[in-house]
Amino acid sequence: MMNEYDFSKSRPNPYVKKLKKQITINLDNDTIDYFKGLSQSTGIPYQTLINLFLADCAKNKKQLTVAWK
Repeated sequence: MMNEYDFSKSRPNPYVKKLKKQITINLDNDTIDYFKGLSQSTGIPYQTLINLFLADCAKNKKQLTVAWK
């Protein structure tokens, strides 16, 4: 093993734009249960499913319409 490595000629990380940031978010139990149910049927972790859903909303610039009753 070398004491030092030269990374000056290495290419940039292609995944740097896809890095995730940990946050805290409050979700109601029904929402969590919904995504946990999807997780069981798809085999995809529920936090990943929530991220995929939100990423799709952001990509397609979906707007929420709220009507308070």
